[in-house]
Amino acid sequence: MEEIIVVTEKESQPEVKKQTNITLVQAVLLNAVIIAIAIIVGACIVHGSFDSWGSGSKTNTEQKVLAPDITKINMAGAPFIGNPNAKVAIAYWSDFQCPYCKKFETIVFPTILKNYVATGKVAVVFKDYSFLGPDSETAAVYARAVWNVYPQQYFAWRTAMFDAQDKENADFGDETSIVKLTETISGIDTAKVQADVAKNKNAYIQSIDADKAEAEKFGIQGTPSFITGTQLIPGYSEFATFAKALDAQLK
Repeated sequence: MEEIIVVTEKESQPEVKKQTNITLVQAVLLNAVIIAIAIIVGACIVHGSFDSWGSGSKTNTEQKVLAPDITKINMAGAPFIGNPNAKVAIAYWSDFQCPYCKKFETIVFPTILKNYVATGKVAVVFKDYSFLGPDSETAAVYARAVWNVYPQQYFAWRTAMFDAQDKENADFGDETSIVKLTETISGIDTAKVQADVAKNKNAYIQSIDADKAEAEKFGIQGTPSFITGTQLIPGYSEFATFAKALDAQLK
């Protein structure tokens, strides 16, 4: 049975002190719980895993999100494949460490290339959303250098990079392994690529950061992500999703 404490006027001061002590204990426990929750939430945000989106990071909820519109995407100087005068374009944000990007590149992308890019109907512009660690940035920098020095070999190099991808920030992906892979791509002088990286690294990082900031303006939170026409395609999607979006613009 619950104990009922009757407080008399004489006993009121000590009893208030006793009640205060209990409240302090409760407050400490409550604070501990809040801190624990904050740590867990913080860890989720840092890792930024989104099952349906790929992997990503939280955007500023107070930032005004723009409606997707390919005509508002900055494509100046960005790597691309396909007919530069194609009627339809896809802006594609990726991270070389992202497993969902690898899944897209190996399963869906080949069919898009065959049906739309190779036929001259669609061009694909590659944008960076590097956030999974230092290897992500290193790969993006080298991608810019390959595009700058050997644009004709860029896509072969990019494909090889995703083929070689292992776990996030694991054995493959640092500068040494990227240089070693670059040496295997026909038509590329790796020394020239390294020299370009040394010369332009800071400028490339600024462009990489600008790509990510631009993506977040459109509400993009992770990779892979695509904008074509006025449609945002977030995360890994099957070929049918892209075909529907592209065919609607090609009519």
